[in-house]
Amino acid sequence: MTHTVVSSHKKEVIIGFDKPFCVIGERINPTGRKKLAAEMAAGDYSTVEADALAQVAAGANMLDVNAGIPLADEPAILAETIKLVQSLVEVPLSIDSSIVEALERGLEVYQGKALVNSVTGEEERLESVLPLIKKYGAAVVAISNDETGISEDPDVRFEVAKKIVHHAADYGIPASDVVVDPLVMPIGALGQAGVAAFRLIRRLREELGVNTTCGASNISFGLPNRHALNAHFLAMAASNGMTSAIMNPLHPEEMTGIMAANVLNGVDTNCARWLRQFREPPAAGSQEEARRERRRRRG
Repeated sequence: MTHTVVSSHKKEVIIGFDKPFCVIGERINPTGRKKLAAEMAAGDYSTVEADALAQVAAGANMLDVNAGIPLADEPAILAETIKLVQSLVEVPLSIDSSIVEALERGLEVYQGKALVNSVTGEEERLESVLPLIKKYGAAVVAISNDETGISEDPDVRFEVAKKIVHHAADYGIPASDVVVDPLVMPIGALGQAGVAAFRLIRRLREELGVNTTCGASNISFGLPNRHALNAHFLAMAASNGMTSAIMNPLHPEEMTGIMAANVLNGVDTNCARWLRQFREPPAAGSQEEARRERRRRRG
């Protein structure tokens, strides 16, 4: 089994086919959030702090950190944000930027083994990002598009992913440290987007042996009742081999979909997490309540 190991200064997380689905919290991202962008640009990280703590409390296994603010000093803000978030939470981080200088600043201050988001199949991007991954011993998200853009053909996207994995190997980066984003398309615009994604995820698992991730909300873009659609997509994607997703853990419906997938894929041992979350509490004064209280006191 392929294991992608990432860590903070205090905690290790393993992404793998035989592990529970890895939830990567997406909230620390100013894109489309004008208030957050203005705060971060001004050095106010109060919302970042609240988002970091809330996402971990809701069950996020990792947090994605992005500081893409137009006309701002993204490398400096990203580094400052990473240091702050690592002082608040124990989970590992995904360092997210399209600017190579920002990625390096983030890696310089990061404590542990980070996940870097991201590299594409474009030659220039490969040659600038992969050396950083090797230098800092990080793992990397590989987005399956290249100079030709994003193909609607999942077979073309597979070949781009394969190219990135092979280029990473040339730099001494193992396939286990490459997490492929197959680029999930909006189902409202492309009716076969779900089928295409599942087919591609299976090929990435069976033929390349790599872990996968995605921006989970892409599938429901433009449609009503998005959380229900996202939840079902996540569960189905997990059943086809997807092992992580960048998503908002504050939506219970989507987190429930992932928990159900963990149960049905056999990675929630004895349904323990499901039972902790959903088992009804015993009636006050009942024998079951007394037994649980005795077990709690023993340890």
